[in-house]
Amino acid sequence: MMYSNIPSAQTLVLYFKSRGIQNIVISPGSRNAPLTLSFTKNPFFNCFSIVDERSAGFVALGMAQQLRQPVAVVCTSGSALLNYYPAVAEAFYSDIPLIVVSADRPNYKIDVGDGQTIRQENVFEKHIAYCANLKQDISHATEAISEFAPEYLAKSQDEIQQYNEDQLDEALHRAIQDNAPVHINIPFEEPLYGLTEDCQIQVSRPSTDGQTEIEVGDLEEIKTLWNNSERKMVLVGVNYPHTIDSKILEQLAADKSVMVFTETTSNAHHPNFFPSIDSIVAPIEKSEHREKLFGELQPEVLITFGGLVVSKKVKAFLRQYKPKAHWHVDVKKAYDTFFCLSEHIKSEPNTFFKNILGDATVNSTYQQRWSDVKNGYERKRQQYLEQIPFSDFKVFDRVQKSIPEGYQVQLANSSTVRYTQLFPMLPSLEVFCNRGTSGIDGSTSTAVGASIHHPKPTLLLTGDLSFFYDSNGLWNEYIRPDFRIILINNAGGGIFRILPGKEDSKEFSTFFETNHQLNAKHLAKMYGFQYAKAENDAELKKQMEEFYHVSKQPKILEVLTPRLKNDQILLEYFDFIS
Repeated sequence: MMYSNIPSAQTLVLYFKSRGIQNIVISPGSRNAPLTLSFTKNPFFNCFSIVDERSAGFVALGMAQQLRQPVAVVCTSGSALLNYYPAVAEAFYSDIPLIVVSADRPNYKIDVGDGQTIRQENVFEKHIAYCANLKQDISHATEAISEFAPEYLAKSQDEIQQYNEDQLDEALHRAIQDNAPVHINIPFEEPLYGLTEDCQIQVSRPSTDGQTEIEVGDLEEIKTLWNNSERKMVLVGVNYPHTIDSKILEQLAADKSVMVFTETTSNAHHPNFFPSIDSIVAPIEKSEHREKLFGELQPEVLITFGGLVVSKKVKAFLRQYKPKAHWHVDVKKAYDTFFCLSEHIKSEPNTFFKNILGDATVNSTYQQRWSDVKNGYERKRQQYLEQIPFSDFKVFDRVQKSIPEGYQVQLANSSTVRYTQLFPMLPSLEVFCNRGTSGIDGSTSTAVGASIHHPKPTLLLTGDLSFFYDSNGLWNEYIRPDFRIILINNAGGGIFRILPGKEDSKEFSTFFETNHQLNAKHLAKMYGFQYAKAENDAELKKQMEEFYHVSKQPKILEVLTPRLKNDQILLEYFDFIS
C-alpha cells in the first residue's frame, strides 16, 4: 500500500479510513496529486473520476443521498473548488453529508500572481457546517519554505500535525453527526508526486455519539391538544423511503380528524392520504366561497416533518389561515415556513408519533369532508385527460403510470417536480429530488451518483433545460445499463409561461422561457445511450412498451411536447376540476 510522502495527505486518508468514509469522487488536477495518489493506491477506497467539478459535486451528493453516509469530492486548487458550490448549498439545505476536500497552493503563493490560485479558505462559509483549514507541513519542501516563508519554521511539525488532526476530527464529526457538508482545505508545496510505503502517522478511532431523543414527559401538553382537536393536518415534505413505521401511517389514516397531505417526494402512501395538494387548494382559490372553504380546511393543529415542501399553494394557504399550533418534528432543525411555528420537537418522527398517537378519538368529519373533494377531482382529472390533446399534462400521466414496481425515480426541478405532484406514483417507487435549493443545475449528475449505489434500476424524469444544463452528468464511466432517462422537451422553460409576467414577445421567449430547438439525439450517441423519441400519444405508448426492457446500454426517451399549448392545458385543468 502506497501513501503520499506529505504528512497532511497521509493524515487525511487515514482519518477517512478510520471513520469508514470509502467513496471518493476525484476531479483531475496536479495540486491534488498527493490526495489522488493516496486514495487510489489504497484498496479500502472506492474512487470515481468525474472531470467536471460541478457535476462531480452532485454525483457525490447523489451517492451520499442513497448511502446516508459521507461521500467526499476532491479537487485541485483555483476555480475548480468554486464549481462545488451548488452541490454544497444543496447538501446544506437537504442535510446530506458531503465532504469537500480542496488542495491549495501555499499561503505565501496566494495573491502574488501565481497561477491557479484563489482565496480558498472559508469559501463556503455561509453554507457549510465546518471549515477545516489545515496548516502546511514544514517537514516537506523545507527548502522552499525557508526561501519564501521562513517564519513558518517557528512552529514544529508536531504542533502542525496536532492542529491538523484536531481540525480533521472536528470536520468529520460534524459531517457524520450533523448530516451536513464540510470543507477541508489543504495547502501543498511541490514536489507533489512523492510516494512512500512507510506511513508513520497513527490516528485514533472516534467514539460514537448517540442522538438525544425527546422525553416522553415533555409531550403531555402536546398529546392533550392533539387528542382534543377536531381538525388536525399532517404535512410531509421530502422524506426518505421506508422511514416511517407502517403502523403509524395506518393510525393517522384511520383517524377521521386527521388529513395527511403528502407530496411525490414524501414517499408516504395510504388511500386515505391526500397526495395532490394543489388539486385541493387551487379550486378553493377560484371559488366564490373561498373564505368559507378555506375556513373549513384550516387545521387547528399542524404537524410537519421531512424536508422542504414543493407546493406553493399550501404555503400560501397556511400562511393566511394559520393553525393554532404548528409543531415541526426533526432531530436537527425546524423552519418557520408558515410563520406560525409553535415548537420545534427535536425527535425522530416515529418516536414522536408513537408517543402521541393512542386510542383516544374525537368526533370529526374533517377527513371525510375532504376525501369527497379528492374523489371528485380524481374523477374529473380522468375526464380531463380524455379530452385534452398531447401535452405535458398528458405525458406526465402516461409516464407515471408506466414506471415499473420498485424503481428509484429521480426528479428534476422546476416544471418536472410540480407536474408529478398532480398524478399518483406507485407506493413501491422511491422518489428523490434536489429540493434543498430547488435548482436545475445538478439533477442528472445527482441521479447518476444515486444510481451507482442503488440496488434497483433508476429513472431520471427531467425537463429539457435541466437536462441540457447538466449534460456533463453523462460524462463518466459509471452509468449502468439499467439507467433510464425520460426527457420531456417542450423547447424551453415552460414553467415561466404559467408564472405572473408571461407575455408573448421575443424578449420573453429569449430571456425567460429561453426557447430553443435542441434535442438529445446526438448527446445520446456521444455518451453511449440508446435513443428514442415520441411526438404524439401513439408514439409515446409504443415507446413505453420497450423502454424498460433489459438492455446492454442505458436509454433516453425524448418526448417532444407543444410549447405554446402546455401552459394553457395546465391552467385549464384547475378550472375544470373547480
